[in-house]
Amino acid sequence: MTHPTPPTDPLRYHADVEQLEPDEAATADGLVATMRSISETTYKDSGHPLRSVHAKSHALLKGQIEILADLPPVLAQGLFTTPATYPIAIRVSTIPGDVLDDNVSVPRGLALKIMGVPGERLKGSENDTTQDFVMVNGPVFAAPTGKAFLQKLKLLAATTDVAAGAKKGLSTVLQAAESFVEAFGGKSATLMQMGGHPETNPLGETYFTQVPLLYGAYIAKFALFPLSTELTALTNAKVDLSGKPDGLRRAAIDFFHSHGGIWELRAQLCTDLATMPVEDSTVQWPEDKSPFVTVARVVVEPQEAWSEARSKAFDDGLSFSPWHGLAAHRPLGSIMRLRKPAYKMSARFRFERNGCPMMEPKAHADISG
Repeated sequence: MTHPTPPTDPLRYHADVEQLEPDEAATADGLVATMRSISETTYKDSGHPLRSVHAKSHALLKGQIEILADLPPVLAQGLFTTPATYPIAIRVSTIPGDVLDDNVSVPRGLALKIMGVPGERLKGSENDTTQDFVMVNGPVFAAPTGKAFLQKLKLLAATTDVAAGAKKGLSTVLQAAESFVEAFGGKSATLMQMGGHPETNPLGETYFTQVPLLYGAYIAKFALFPLSTELTALTNAKVDLSGKPDGLRRAAIDFFHSHGGIWELRAQLCTDLATMPVEDSTVQWPEDKSPFVTVARVVVEPQEAWSEARSKAFDDGLSFSPWHGLAAHRPLGSIMRLRKPAYKMSARFRFERNGCPMMEPKAHADISG
């Protein structure tokens, strides 16, 4: 298989690449308050502390990531400087902060935690050895600014305490509307976010960071592409969710009983801020200017993809944040800056109530289940 080559003149990071939004601190406070309200509502309803977003897991996996050898200098940066193999944990989820029937079909997320990574750390992550990538199955973020993100999250928060049956009915309507939009060559991020996502298998999806990070001296977005034929066969594959509130989880369990999976982690380097902005993550960076280029391979062997014990280890015992990582991959832009306090609050809320200490694993042995 041949892959595109990286651009020869990627843009080097400089301080002016990032621009604080007006009243960004107030927006951060609003985001933290909104996410906390979601967590408090679901905790009151269920008696179990959940993530403010991406509460429901569908696959919880252990595997390894292989950093490719002989990367060109523009790609041999940070984590990818030296060929190596590291243990990983993967959590596949859906975006709401409450645990819903899978018929309420919403976008999917994939969080990747790489363990035992050496190098200079981000502030607040100095004692850890993890590098997290937090991704969603679409190339662009749902909001251009932090303020717009807060407004969309408030809409999502307003549905948190709505009866599951009502949400299922709304999802059916939204899926029909989304199919109509797609028939004319488009996609509506709002429709999909509110429950109009097609009922497809999450394992066949491509997952994107959507928002950029440092790539050593440069700037990049990342994406995880399914590679093995068993995974690519699931791309756009429908899952029968009729009468199956946990149908996506069941599909993942069945798949990994018999199959492993291979993905490629690819990076897209920024070459032009006019068409590849850092502060507006609703803009899809054009691949004709800078293609996604493979920098690592993720390998997962057949295993028990979900169990109560594994859920306790992953869902209760782990947190994922783009701010768990190396200084060479510092998150960039207002959306990423706002995620830092919000994700920290969400993790603390859960850990204080489930009795698990906040910790970052160094190896698979640190994750039970």
